[in-house]
Amino acid sequence: MALARVNALRLSPDGTRLVSVVQSLNPDGKSYGAALWEIPQDPGGEPRRLTRSAKGETGAEFAPDGTLFFVSRRPDETAKESGGDTAALWLLPERGEPVRVATRPGGIGGVRAAGGAVVYTSEVLPGDAATEEERRKAREEAGVSAILHEGYPVRYWDHDLGPAETRLFAGRAVREGLEDVRDLTPTPGGALNEHLSFDLTPDGRTVVATWRVPLPNGDVRWDLVAIDVADGSRRTLATSEGHDFAGPVTVSPDGRRVACVRERHGAEETQVALDLWVIDLATGEGHAVAREIFPVSVAWAPSSRELFFAADHRGRRPVFRVGTEAGTEGGTEGGIEGEPTRLTSDDGAYAELCPAPDGSVYALRGAIDSPPRPVRIAADGSVTTLPSPVPPLDLPGTLTEVTATAEDGTEIRGWLVVPAEATAEDPAPFLLWIHGGPLSSWNDWSWRWNPWLMARHGYAVLLPDPCLSTGYGQDMIKRGWGDWGPVTHADLMAITDECLKRPEIDEQRTAAMGGSFGGYMANWVAGHTDRFRAIVTHASLWNLDQFAGTTDGANYWQREFGALGSARYARLSPHRWLGEIRTPMLVIHGDKDYRVPIGEGLRLWWDLQRTGVESKFLYFPDENHWVLKPGNAIAWYETVLAFLAQHVLDEGWTRPPSLS
Repeated sequence: MALARVNALRLSPDGTRLVSVVQSLNPDGKSYGAALWEIPQDPGGEPRRLTRSAKGETGAEFAPDGTLFFVSRRPDETAKESGGDTAALWLLPERGEPVRVATRPGGIGGVRAAGGAVVYTSEVLPGDAATEEERRKAREEAGVSAILHEGYPVRYWDHDLGPAETRLFAGRAVREGLEDVRDLTPTPGGALNEHLSFDLTPDGRTVVATWRVPLPNGDVRWDLVAIDVADGSRRTLATSEGHDFAGPVTVSPDGRRVACVRERHGAEETQVALDLWVIDLATGEGHAVAREIFPVSVAWAPSSRELFFAADHRGRRPVFRVGTEAGTEGGTEGGIEGEPTRLTSDDGAYAELCPAPDGSVYALRGAIDSPPRPVRIAADGSVTTLPSPVPPLDLPGTLTEVTATAEDGTEIRGWLVVPAEATAEDPAPFLLWIHGGPLSSWNDWSWRWNPWLMARHGYAVLLPDPCLSTGYGQDMIKRGWGDWGPVTHADLMAITDECLKRPEIDEQRTAAMGGSFGGYMANWVAGHTDRFRAIVTHASLWNLDQFAGTTDGANYWQREFGALGSARYARLSPHRWLGEIRTPMLVIHGDKDYRVPIGEGLRLWWDLQRTGVESKFLYFPDENHWVLKPGNAIAWYETVLAFLAQHVLDEGWTRPPSLS
């Protein structure tokens, strides 16, 4: 929990400066703060810390002239009485002290700068932005927390939506900060709330942003819009029935095109599919340059003729390069100009791509066995590790790629972490750890779901990618679409059986665990086999019909499962197999989890209690879907390890110190 983490990477437009955001534990041990660091581009250099505010800094972005903008709650002499504890926009010159350049009563979020313009986001109460501070104060003094909704959704992950709405503001950059600041979206109607991704054209004249469009019966669609910075006029750049245009949104260096992700809406018999999409800013005409991929980072080459992207691929996340000119494929208009070329060939999971003028790409490289570290990728794909503010870790075991064959002949692969001391004479107990999503993959380091902590306590940990995992083509998603439990369970058992053949793993001392969709599968496993000694289920779906009507994104899940009450809910709901559960279970849930509401955990706990299943309930009143506060995260691991020790290692129950 105390290890520093490199979270972001930005390259100056001239390619001479590389800056990262580094998160670390605050002195009180109860929260995290962040600082800006300069990363040397020479492997022999030393990282240099740029900021030291007690409030921390985020959102680093370079302006064309090399000026560095960032967002921070740090106060200055002019902000001590007003806005000092609200996230403001700051400017860090290459030499000198930071200067506060903009503030809003609702704080400032993302920022982009180009062509002398600076565009940023802020949360604003409906009405005139100029009177917002007074209206916020009046609402607070009146003790009003009520929010009146007239559409869907009403909350997201761990926070309520409204009454403030996200808006875009623009100003002209001057030496002293910003002038001529104006509200570009005075009546967004929630269109910019959550999922917002935006970019600014190089001339500073146009903002390209995602825009939420309400649809009948509570559904929504995301379009792409172009907003004129001078007058705030808006035109729809891309819209398509049955598709979302989503981030990352990035404008080409020549200002002619924009890249984004076009996502096909799922339906009961149609799977979600994502394409990397390029749109002409003048005409709105678009085409795919890569189909059916799950990209995490997208960036234009300086020439504007190529895109670099990092996407899931067989338990890794390589960097790919693809041409962007519209062409034809098989005589069909709008096809792909050329297939993407894989640039990196290792096991890395890349993100934060920053193409440089010399043809190289700076990025963060993580992996199952490595936290993210800054690297430089040469044009030939060779990777050079750069000095990092975070030292390399000495991990307590080995990482091996494993495969198995599913019932239908599909290859199922995963990663197996084995503790260093495991041998045939002293085999390690086995832990099956199921990923969330379900559209996801075990391919990167996780500070929160970390198998190496379990390996340090002697467990071999299997991280499998069953059906619905990304990076294996659309057929892998199709295998489990609308059929979550049965097919996924069969895949998990096939690769578990294969791993348990290894002499260094104890086939008798086994457990299974998972969170979110992984928690759904942990519940499903509990009702369909008694082969495991213990099961840990975190933020789990238990009654599928109940979940689908109370989650923060009901419209998304009902596309796949159909109307509430349909046969698919009943067939795939784990609660129907309650009577078959014999395995001791640890149930974990946070009260602030809006993606999988607390009702799922409470119902599961009550059902286990009334049927006499040996179980414990680890409840976090102040936590969200992931349980992120350092002390609570430590309590999470301590409790999981104590529960596993009781049932897998036969050591009996020992209450974790943090819970006493």
